[in-house]
Amino acid sequence: MSTTPQSTSTPRKILVLGATSGIAEATCRIWASQGASLFLVARNAEKLAAVAADLKTRGASYVDTAVADLDDTDQHPSLLAHAVNSLTGMDIAYLAHGVLGDQTEAERDFNTAAQILHTNFMAPVSLLTWLANFCVQRHAGTLAVLSSVAGDRGRKSNYVYGSSKAGLSAFLDGLRNRIDREGVTVLTIKPGPTKTAMTAGMPKSEKFADVDSVAESIVSAIDKRRDILYVPFQWQPIMFIIRNIPERIFKKLNL
Repeated sequence: MSTTPQSTSTPRKILVLGATSGIAEATCRIWASQGASLFLVARNAEKLAAVAADLKTRGASYVDTAVADLDDTDQHPSLLAHAVNSLTGMDIAYLAHGVLGDQTEAERDFNTAAQILHTNFMAPVSLLTWLANFCVQRHAGTLAVLSSVAGDRGRKSNYVYGSSKAGLSAFLDGLRNRIDREGVTVLTIKPGPTKTAMTAGMPKSEKFADVDSVAESIVSAIDKRRDILYVPFQWQPIMFIIRNIPERIFKKLNL
C-alpha cells in the first residue's frame, strides 16, 4: 500500500484520541507525511510531547496537543470542543483509547473488570456520542475506532477485554446505522494481535502483525470510507470460523 501524500488542496484535520498508543502513533506518522493537521490527546505528557515533535519533523502542517485522562467522561465535552476549535474543524476523529487489562485479576476482582469495561467501552461511548452529533450537524466526517477481533467471540483467555470490545463494536454498528445516511462514515477497526509496546510481553509477540503495515491498512480503509476493517485481512475468515464453532464444542476449547 502507498503512503505517499494525497493531492488535497487543504490539509485534513484529524483528532487523535489515545495518540501515544502504538497503532495510533504509526497511523499518525503516515498522516504527518501527507501534511495533515493533527490534534493529539493522551494521558502521558512526556510521551505525548515526543510524539508531537516527531510528527512535526515528518511533515505535519499543524500539531496541537492536550494532556487528558480519557476515562474522565465529565471532561469530554470541553476537551472535544477545544480540539475542534484548535483544528478549526474536523475531518477525521481517530479513537485509539483502550487497555488490555489483566484478565486473571479481573476474574477475581469486579473493580478490575469494571475499569477495563469503562476504559474500553463507556469512555469511547461518551466520546463518540459528542463526535457523532458534531459530524451529523455538518453532514460530514469520519469516525474511525479501534475495536478488536477479540470482540467477535468471548474466549476464556481474554473475555473481559473481549466483551468490552464486543460492546464497542455493537455500539459502532448501531451508530453507523443511524448516521451513515447523514453523510458520516463510521469505521470499525478490528486488529489482530499487533507488535506494540502494549503487547511486547505477551507470549509469541514476535509473530504479531507489523504495526506499520496495520497503520497503512487503516489509512487506506479511512480513505475508502470502509465500514469494517479486519487487519491483517486473514483475521476476517479466522474469526468467521471461530464465531461459527458450535457452543457444545467451543466451550471445551482452550482459546
